[in-house]
Amino acid sequence: MTASVTMPDPRDQFAHCVQVLGGVTASSRRLGIDERAIRRFINGERPVGQGLLDDTAKALRVLIAEATAAEGQIAAASGS
Repeated sequence: MTASVTMPDPRDQFAHCVQVLGGVTASSRRLGIDERAIRRFINGERPVGQGLLDDTAKALRVLIAEATAAEGQIAAASGS
């Protein structure tokens, strides 16, 4: 028996990433995209292309770096 592997819907992936980035407004700022355009991508009015997903992944990596630095400052301040 072979299991079929389904690829996640790019629109669903993008919508989840928008939430991780802090919502539409925060994502708009981080991606340099108008809030209306982000809503259009999420609603399926515009296709989510690989370029947009690549830019979103880059924004997530920047967010990770910022969060890691902030965590380090808190840990240093608290002596952890």
